[in-house]
Amino acid sequence: MAASTHTVTNQAPPLVAYDVFNADRALVEAVDRHLDPQLADEPQLLDEARDDLSALGRTSGSAQVQSWGALANENPPKLRTHDRYGNRIDEVDFHPSWHRLLGKGVSAGLTAAWTRPGGHVRRAAAFVVWTQVEAGNCCPLSMTHAAVPALRTDPALAAEWEPRLTSTVYDQDMRPAARKAGVLLGMGMTEKQGGSDVRANTTTARALAEDGTYELSGHKWFCSAPMSDGFLVLAQAPDGLTCFLVPRVLEDGTRNVFMIQRLKDKLGNRSNASAEVEFDGTWARRVGDEGRGVPAIIGMVAATRLDCVLGSAGLMRQAVSQAVHHSTYREAFGGRLIDKPLMRNVLADLALESEAATTLGLRLAAAYDDGSEQERAFLRLAVPAAKYWVTKRCTPVVAEALECLGGNGYVEESGLPRLLRESPLNSVWEGAGNVQALDVLRALQREPGALNAYLQEVGKARGADHRLDGAIKNMLTELADLEGIEGRARRVVERIAVVLQGSLLVRFAPPEVADAFCASRLGGDWGTTFGTLPHTLDLGSVVERARPVS
Repeated sequence: MAASTHTVTNQAPPLVAYDVFNADRALVEAVDRHLDPQLADEPQLLDEARDDLSALGRTSGSAQVQSWGALANENPPKLRTHDRYGNRIDEVDFHPSWHRLLGKGVSAGLTAAWTRPGGHVRRAAAFVVWTQVEAGNCCPLSMTHAAVPALRTDPALAAEWEPRLTSTVYDQDMRPAARKAGVLLGMGMTEKQGGSDVRANTTTARALAEDGTYELSGHKWFCSAPMSDGFLVLAQAPDGLTCFLVPRVLEDGTRNVFMIQRLKDKLGNRSNASAEVEFDGTWARRVGDEGRGVPAIIGMVAATRLDCVLGSAGLMRQAVSQAVHHSTYREAFGGRLIDKPLMRNVLADLALESEAATTLGLRLAAAYDDGSEQERAFLRLAVPAAKYWVTKRCTPVVAEALECLGGNGYVEESGLPRLLRESPLNSVWEGAGNVQALDVLRALQREPGALNAYLQEVGKARGADHRLDGAIKNMLTELADLEGIEGRARRVVERIAVVLQGSLLVRFAPPEVADAFCASRLGGDWGTTFGTLPHTLDLGSVVERARPVS
């Protein structure tokens, strides 16, 4: 009998059948830190939150659900503009795995943060976990969640739609929203000629006889999740740019005029349909007053920007988990990769970036739960700064993590190429980097309470680390010089975000994590690539903390 010519050795086992939530120590600690004070008088709710997140963590780490994520991306949605008889239907067909994932996300409460105590922290943690399965289905979950503050500018609309938006029932059938136990909501703001400059929109709204109803004509260059039950859109009414709710199906069961011209062929986010749509006599209801479209929609934008931070934190965490897991099992040059000083430096550097993103994202979610004037002022500055910085760190983190797997990481079966294609998107969505930087400048120049709230937050760690103290001082010096500040806005915003991350880690992370972060990101003893941390740090403990074990 011939001997085997091929025996598989020295390959890491798949990272499956684990609890994605409880394996993430930084995330678990952040949830406990922020939920314990909120739910101290209701311990049963605290236990419920932990149990729910653990259940979602086990679901997310299962081989079956991970395969759904891969299948949803391998089988992207397809547009059907007409039925077999030539009738215009404008439907998008998705692989069954997409619907399974979306159903799990809805049932896990990813659209229900507004309805329960500590809801934003619970949802934020769940969003970080669920993104690690498949990021595309998180888009409609995010928009549906974020639509609530926009609709609350119109109490009548909010009373009608909010119970459906915050439902934990997923209903994919296309029928009037009033006949569904749960609905999804998308949005359409961007137009060809304007991009982020929504005031350049040309879509028009003509008032109809019934109060608050209009007829829209125009186009939207990007409309994500066009299978949703309704959409918040901006259009030019007689008194200026106005927000409208466009239902997909009208109350009598007929389909609203919502012509999907084509689906975007995107770099990543392949499971999620993004479309170009046309309105031609499309029925809509006004949200808020005419001419107040931007103020009405701004609450939605702020919430989706936070989800960009959380989504990027989830992508980074999954990439780091895969890199650490692989290095734990893979041997080279006489030992495990994870024990090699240079690889340990790379992994520790990646782990720091991941933990800093998670800690910041959960802190922002806790501010939403608090809702005080102080915390709202803090969010006004911190959200765009975090959105700018965390989403920009995602791509280099994922790319370096991919390299930790060598050639295996460049192969689709590893899952890392999908993460890499996904990684730039959150930086583009909801306003790219320059938009966020300019938004931070507006907050600094027009809303002094925002800077005061931010400084009070970072000041809570003053005196605990000399490198953090020096970074705060240098940042204040830079903020005091307003000359040419727009040209250096990115530098300013980066400092704001990194100082905030440093303050949070000094206060809440283990000493070895805070020390490594401050030494590199704030102390200047850091190179231009990952893996250049000072070798005298306790890097082994940093890596061990990031290892994906429950």
